[in-house]
Amino acid sequence: MKVKRNIIEIDEELCDGCGQCVPACAEGAVQVVNGKAKLVSDKYCDGLGACLGECPNGAITMVEREAEEFDEEAVEEYLSSKAYEGISEEATLACGCPSAQVESFIPSVSCQDANEPAVHASTTSALSHWPVQIRLVPASAPFLKGADLLVAANCTSVAYPNFHHDFLKGKVVMVGCPKFDDVEEYIQKFADIFTVADIKSITVVVMEVPCCNSLPIIVRKAMEAAGKRIPLEEVMISTRGKILKQERLAA
Repeated sequence: MKVKRNIIEIDEELCDGCGQCVPACAEGAVQVVNGKAKLVSDKYCDGLGACLGECPNGAITMVEREAEEFDEEAVEEYLSSKAYEGISEEATLACGCPSAQVESFIPSVSCQDANEPAVHASTTSALSHWPVQIRLVPASAPFLKGADLLVAANCTSVAYPNFHHDFLKGKVVMVGCPKFDDVEEYIQKFADIFTVADIKSITVVVMEVPCCNSLPIIVRKAMEAAGKRIPLEEVMISTRGKILKQERLAA
């Protein structure tokens, strides 16, 4: 039933798709679609306006108009469905446990890490979150917000012996293989992330093999699609586990 109440309104002319309003809405009522913030549904907006102060362009205002009543139960169902967004049947293990359940945790730290040479520092994990597969990480994952992002080809962590200490420490990692996965899906996933997550820097680590060459290109195309310029570093690892190239590119 529609009632006259306060609800947000988004001016698409002023909106640049930065996505800063998205995490401010606990109900998930605001999402970036095709480069513009959108109100997903009237019933998801509680009319409190928590997102108003997050817009740098003043594109979000509060208006009074006829709208569906705020539906708390519908919000809970909507947020539950979004938590499993992008998870296919293949992403659910035989035991029924979702492999894409979003988690953040404190990486393992030991005195040995601080005092021993770097070659021994990889005895503890620097991983700070789950999931890690590109296809399974939702753009709205809280660990992505303001992160230094590490995009790594699957094989790099196996080939390079000190991957955790030299590359993963202090970063959020997403891994995948452009040879076996959908390149366009990767571009869209990263574009969505760059639009909403305010990524601080990106490091792309690939193998020297030809099928890895497209991963840095995917990241650059995603930045272009999102209209973002983010500091980028590209690293190439040999099949014998040596760094062949390490190049920082201007934002």
